[in-house]
Amino acid sequence: MRVPGLGVVVNDAALAREVLLDGDTFRKDGPGASGDLWTPILGPSVLLNMEGPAHRALRGRLAELFTPAYTARLCEQVLAGPLDTLAARLHAGEPVDLVDTMRVLAGAVICAVIGLDADGEAAHRHMFHQGERIVAMVSLRTRTLSAAQVRRAREVLDPIGDIAARAYRSGDESTVMGRMRTLGLSEAEARGAAGAFFLTGTETVATLVPRLIALLHDAGQLDRVAADPGLLDPAIDEAMRVSTPTPVMLRSVHAPAVVGGLPVRPGERVLLATHNCCLAYGPFDLDRPQPPELRRLWFGAGPHFCIGYPLAMAEIRAVARTVLAAAPLRIVRRAAARGVLIPTYRELVVAR
Repeated sequence: MRVPGLGVVVNDAALAREVLLDGDTFRKDGPGASGDLWTPILGPSVLLNMEGPAHRALRGRLAELFTPAYTARLCEQVLAGPLDTLAARLHAGEPVDLVDTMRVLAGAVICAVIGLDADGEAAHRHMFHQGERIVAMVSLRTRTLSAAQVRRAREVLDPIGDIAARAYRSGDESTVMGRMRTLGLSEAEARGAAGAFFLTGTETVATLVPRLIALLHDAGQLDRVAADPGLLDPAIDEAMRVSTPTPVMLRSVHAPAVVGGLPVRPGERVLLATHNCCLAYGPFDLDRPQPPELRRLWFGAGPHFCIGYPLAMAEIRAVARTVLAAAPLRIVRRAAARGVLIPTYRELVVAR
């Protein structure tokens, strides 16, 4: 349906997947798309605002950094100490706020990705909040950022780009940025990639783990998943379906087409209401098979399927295993966040 101020809205999973798979007709680099939104602060050559051969080439060069093996090693290297601390606190019966914990852990990983040698919870928490400042500028009706918003975003992203560029120039292959140099990325591409990962690689992970634990607790399934490691990935997928960490996706129409029987013209905006698509399949149910059209739709489909998916899953698995190992757990208190684009908790305190 066509909604004034939003565009053509898609609420059906199969139709949304059809749009995402047709990257020639429905693009991220046109008016009203997410790429158009972020270009003023990230530059013209990052994955989320590119299409065609240039997009495929850059994605191909980055792919080695996002294999399951590489991302698992990265998370083990960065999170081993913090997860040991988390485990000790939980097993000692100390109440732990999983929301704050995830902000710190997600901040630690993104610091490692961009090459920032930051140590301590305060620095990692600060890095996460910097990303929140930029994401908070965007609502469903946002088509472009104002000059003031671009300026504020650049105040955050320019120093991050400088850090990434220094790490890139060092050429240290043990770092993500140094590895980018070896893989043939230019300094500008590496800098842009760092900014894009900073914006997209924190909130998905940070918001999901508290939701996952709360959903398992409320459904009476937490102890079951804790006892059966084979259930963790299905539980994560089902929690992502319900919480939908990417609640909307935007595309710009590049050629005349039909979306769900509705003719669309070049320049029109298509808003894929991923949250609606996913929730149409019902409440959280660990035993419900996910139909093909829904499979990881929250990470996209087609040429722009989230390249960071393996990293997100590696982080989520590592933290979830640590939390579940302390089961049985109870929720001491919780409070929902208000006025946010991604549904999340403001606080979720758990204890044995």
